Amino acid sequence: MLDEQTYAVDAVRKLITEDRHVTYREIETSLKISKTSIQKNKLVSKKMVATFVSKAGHIATIPLNEQRTVTADWYTTICLPKVIIELRKINPEKRIILHQGNAISHTAQKTRQYLTEENVELLDHPPDLSPNNFFTFPKIKNRLRGQRFQSPEEAVDAFKNAVLDLPANEWNKCFENWFERMQICINLRAE
Repeated sequence: MLDEQTYAVDAVRKLITEDRHVTYREIETSLKISKTSIQKNKLVSKKMVATFVSKAGHIATIPLNEQRTVTADWYTTICLPKVIIELRKINPEKRIILHQGNAISHTAQKTRQYLTEENVELLDHPPDLSPNNFFTFPKIKNRLRGQRFQSPEEAVDAFKNAVLDLPANEWNKCFENWFERMQICINLRAE
C-alpha cells in the first residue's frame, strides 16, 4: 500500500509540476485515481494555522502540527502562550486585549480561565468582524494564489512571509476600517 501511495504522490506531483492548473478530473483520467482517493490519501494536503495580528502587523502564526482542528487544550497550551509571549515582547507594560472568534476552543471554560490567569482581556463584539476575515486572509490568498508548495511547512512559511511583507500603513488602514465596522455594529445594536 505504501509503494502505491508513494507512486501516486510522485505521479500527482509530476502532473502538477508540468501543469500548475491541472484539475482533479485530468488527474483521475491520467492516473486512474479518483478525486476521493486523492483527498483521502492526503495526496492533496492542507495545513491549518492560527494567526494573530495587531495594528502594528503580524504577531504570530502557529501551525497545527499533527492535528486538524483547534481544541481548547491546543489553544491554551501551545497557541495562546506563544501569542502572549510575543505580545509582551512588543510592549511589556501594556495590557493585552484579545479579539477572537466564537469557536468552541475560544469560548471554552479552559480558555477563559487561562486568559484570566494571564490577565488578558477579551474584546466583546461580533466575532465576524475579525481583521483576519476581511483583511489578512483575502490579502494573503491573493498573494499566494496559483503557487504550489512541496510541503505543508513550506506553505506555512510562505503564508508567514506574505503577512510579514504587508507594509505598516496597510495594517493601520485595516484597523481603522475595523474600528469603523465596530462602530456601525454598535450603532445598529442601539437602534
